[in-house]
Amino acid sequence: MGIGTSIFLIAVGAILTFALNASVGGVDLDVVGWILMAAGVLGLIMTTLVWGRRREVVTTAEPVEYRRAEERRDVTPPL
Repeated sequence: MGIGTSIFLIAVGAILTFALNASVGGVDLDVVGWILMAAGVLGLIMTTLVWGRRREVVTTAEPVEYRRAEERRDVTPPL
């Protein structure tokens, strides 16, 4: 789940919980809103943890040996 999806779930959950006073038969929209907000927060935390691990700095050691490439001019190239 991405950051955008998590924020969308939080926003939809907040709208269902705090802004709507409608009732749907057998479904409590406040509970659905809280569940969506919790899923959005959990997704946001998981996404930041995954992206935080990806952005670790990787350092490499210097090469042990340098090789020098030389071109020979005493041999004629093949035709």
